[in-house]
Amino acid sequence: MNLSAKLWTAIRLAVDSIRAHKLRSFLTLLGVIIGVASVILVGAAIDGLGVYAENITAKAFGSDSYLVAQIASVGRLSSRQLADKQRRNKRIRPDDIAYLRASTGDSIIYSPYAQRTDDVKGENQVYEGASILGVSATLPDMRDLPIEDGRFFTETEEAMRKPVAVIGQDIRDALFLGVSPIGCTIRILGTEFTVVGLLERQGSSFGRSLDNPVYIPITVYYGLYGSQRGTAVFGKARGGTGLTFNTALDVTRSALRSHFHTAPGQDDNFDTLTPDSVRSFVDSILGVIAAVVVPVTSLSLVVGGIVIMNIMLVSVTERTREIGIRKSLGARRWDIMLQFLIESVILSLAGGLVGVLSGALAAAALSVLFGATLKITVGYVLLAIVVSSAVGIVSGWYPAWRAARLDPVAALRAE
Repeated sequence: MNLSAKLWTAIRLAVDSIRAHKLRSFLTLLGVIIGVASVILVGAAIDGLGVYAENITAKAFGSDSYLVAQIASVGRLSSRQLADKQRRNKRIRPDDIAYLRASTGDSIIYSPYAQRTDDVKGENQVYEGASILGVSATLPDMRDLPIEDGRFFTETEEAMRKPVAVIGQDIRDALFLGVSPIGCTIRILGTEFTVVGLLERQGSSFGRSLDNPVYIPITVYYGLYGSQRGTAVFGKARGGTGLTFNTALDVTRSALRSHFHTAPGQDDNFDTLTPDSVRSFVDSILGVIAAVVVPVTSLSLVVGGIVIMNIMLVSVTERTREIGIRKSLGARRWDIMLQFLIESVILSLAGGLVGVLSGALAAAALSVLFGATLKITVGYVLLAIVVSSAVGIVSGWYPAWRAARLDPVAALRAE
């Protein structure tokens, strides 16, 4: 009998054995199913978190913009690093932004960006803890600020220090529920602002609402809060200039280094932040999480493997007489080993496939019920299937070896 015929015979015998003990086979699969489904769910959560962070980064930076500030970094800085940056780096003040616009504004769009948390008052209601953002009218050209109703304020309104505002959905719901806020008045620190725009609903980011901003002209913001704390500034190459992202960033850096009299060879005495640096940081964090969580989750597959091994040992004991008959008819040790190994692999592989399907369905259900961002990727599916197959081979090896070494005469006498 050739190898393919032996393999087909082993598969047929394995399937017949699984069919003969349906309940036992299902209970055997349960550990593998739970383990694989857990790996798929955890992988979907990790990759979904990456997609979520990517979307948040895109909203914060737009497609090709970068940020310049006294301190701009991802991740938590130590107290020593923070003190070093505060001592070495220059604050970005209004005259610095004016210099950037005068020297490089023909090729790069700039928008200052300053933020405070404050209360916003309507006629009879108060919204506590709104994000008050001082920006330029050019900000919508640099990042996505979808307007649902009204418009963003203009450069003329910014230059003339008009008290106008663009608000988020949370502010509207708290102060103008059921009516359009356009043309209505809000108060910040006693100053009245006319609402000219309403943003589309943005959702939340890591438990923090993205729908509570109040965008006001930076000139008005300085009148409310001053400019002594420094300001961040977004930059982006103007369309039609042919400048790439990196070239535009280098132009801005060179201009600021000259303005701040940074000596050649010295590090920048200001910080820059790009979407790529944020993505790299997020990817490194997710990589650490995956390296820790996925192996821990995969431990449940070890339990499934132990269950498979025990059931296969029971199966060998139950089928001792069958093994003896096969050996007496000419079956060799390898034939017996192949039979039990294939049965073990079929069990674990079936558990793996059912686990993948269960994990995918659970991920889809969680996405629908809770609005979670879960993404099933090929990598984790392949990992789950490969690991479950390996569990079947490892778990079935000892029972198969034990069955293959049975003495045929003693096996035939077994009851």
